[in-house]
Amino acid sequence: MQPRSDFTKAVYAEIAKVPAGSVISYSQLAVWCGHPGAARVVGQIAHFGDPLLPWHRLVYADGRLAHGYVPGGPTQQKQLLIAEGVRFSNDKVIMKEYQL
Repeated sequence: MQPRSDFTKAVYAEIAKVPAGSVISYSQLAVWCGHPGAARVVGQIAHFGDPLLPWHRLVYADGRLAHGYVPGGPTQQKQLLIAEGVRFSNDKVIMKEYQL
């Protein structure tokens, strides 16, 4: 799937840089892409984005997993993150340890 806008291209490029065992928040990714306040747009891009990108590393700023995560929902997202060594507390990623 080819990105259509410069912002989408930037989101694709930045999410691809997030290494295994790390996470980034929607709002943080929006800032990195030059669009502070566009966290919801990042979510839409992720929802419909290239399935080969590591969208499972994208979480809410407080460490919660997104219910709209595709594919497999938050259960699969959590399994993928745990497999990469990410730890949770009360079903939230421990952001101080794993956020870029």
